[in-house]
Amino acid sequence: MSQNKVLDRTGEFFEPLILDETSQGNGLCKRIIPCLDVAGGRTVKGVKFQNLRDVGDPVELAVQYQEQGADELMFLDISATREERATVYDLIRAVADRLSIPFTVGGGIRTLDDVKRLLDCGADKVSVNSAAVDRPALVEEIAVACGSQCCVVAIDARAVSAVCEAESPASVYEVVVRGGTLGTGLDAFLWAKNCYERGAGEVLLTSFDADGTLSGFDLPMVSLFSSSLPIPVIASGGARDPGSFVDVFAAAGADAALAASIFHDRVYSVAEVKARLQEEGVKVRIC
Repeated sequence: MSQNKVLDRTGEFFEPLILDETSQGNGLCKRIIPCLDVAGGRTVKGVKFQNLRDVGDPVELAVQYQEQGADELMFLDISATREERATVYDLIRAVADRLSIPFTVGGGIRTLDDVKRLLDCGADKVSVNSAAVDRPALVEEIAVACGSQCCVVAIDARAVSAVCEAESPASVYEVVVRGGTLGTGLDAFLWAKNCYERGAGEVLLTSFDADGTLSGFDLPMVSLFSSSLPIPVIASGGARDPGSFVDVFAAAGADAALAASIFHDRVYSVAEVKARLQEEGVKVRIC
């Protein structure tokens, strides 16, 4: 057996992929990413993944956010895993056809064939979550077949009072899956490190505790992951106002920030958030 191989929590040995410097976080513009949580063909939003309410048509919202200056768009079919069904391919194609910005799709992805079909529908990247926890080799398969830049691992993490599977700097954060309905006992930071070693190009880090609360991003959690991982970290969960974006970039070091509620409810636009970031000296792309 190669000395470079690593034993993961499932008892499977794997060879960590070596990523070049282009895949690592850098001083490029910070990215603002609106998120479309989709269920039943409609964009929805809840609090801590519960009490979902309808907030609009995914295609219309996608076009709106692109016009406001969004850097990317995230489409998450949040009921696909729990309902054990495929992602809504026709809807994804309809959104992709209207976009010129990078488009990431997640939800219901279990196999490399699922990934390839989504890319054929117009997705630029895919986001895997529960299926990767169930079978970590999926991350490596995507990275090898499609490139690390295509592979985003979504990690939903909640604070816990006890150490999870091992001592680590992030042992107070546990991975939850199945739309936040199932705790895993898996240390979120160790899982993120495992995914990087398998070839993941980005981590989408969502605070389960902050999701939909408008309480601000979980800065200690984001800071820990951003400072410790050599790949970009997308902060998610709790965006409140433009100031919270300033904080997550300037204080916590996130490479990108994802939000839904404040954009869907038209509390702030992407353009307004970027204007504030620019005023505070945070480098962003202005259309």
